[in-house]
Amino acid sequence: MTPKTIEKENPKDLSAKAYWKKNLRTLLYLLVVWFVVSFGFGILLVEPLNEIRMGGFKLGFWFAQQGSIYTFVVLIFIYVYRMNKLDKEFDVNEQ
Repeated sequence: MTPKTIEKENPKDLSAKAYWKKNLRTLLYLLVVWFVVSFGFGILLVEPLNEIRMGGFKLGFWFAQQGSIYTFVVLIFIYVYRMNKLDKEFDVNEQ
């Protein structure tokens, strides 16, 4: 029986895998936040949140109508910031 040969991976391939791993981790975190805000606060927790008023409106209603949209826009800016930082870290930035 001969020992199996282990091929060394190309450093570029390792770098690409690390890049995508961090990219997907960022996406996962942002999607979880979006899900919690839009589905969790806007649908599942609407009754307890409706006990709190914000600007004259019930907080559950506000999250269902406005909060999830504002959160989504903020998440877009966070994603752009994180991806620019990640691109510079792996030297794949466009500038």
